[in-house]
Amino acid sequence: MTTAWSLTIDCADVRAVARFWMLALGYGERPPPAGWDSWEDWLAAQGVPEEEWHDVAYLADPEGRLPSVSFLRVPEPKTVKNRVHVDLQVSGGRDVPPRAREERIRAKVAELVAAGGTIAWEVPGPAGLDHVTVRDPEGNELCVV
Repeated sequence: MTTAWSLTIDCADVRAVARFWMLALGYGERPPPAGWDSWEDWLAAQGVPEEEWHDVAYLADPEGRLPSVSFLRVPEPKTVKNRVHVDLQVSGGRDVPPRAREERIRAKVAELVAAGGTIAWEVPGPAGLDHVTVRDPEGNELCVV
């Protein structure tokens, strides 16, 4: 049996990092729990102090199929390369002609850079661009493949 899972990204600026990943993944804000009109109502009912309400953000797959992603404000900065990262699979795979793969990769990278990301490095493949590693606004790596 599989285990349900989600991804949590530690960050300092929850809103900025969540906006970046919303664009990267095509996700939307996760609706509040059933029976609640807003996250603020739910947080208040849980006894979370109001000054902590913006310490977390939640994203969800609009189709409800893929894992959710949450963002948690932490005091310490990122210090080393990620050992786990997300691959955005935008190129269509190796059976797509190399020129088309590269165009798709570069188009997504351009969107991410416009949203506050930075290019870390590009990795060439035998017939063109294999992938680009991008950092989100706080330095967390992802690959556009």
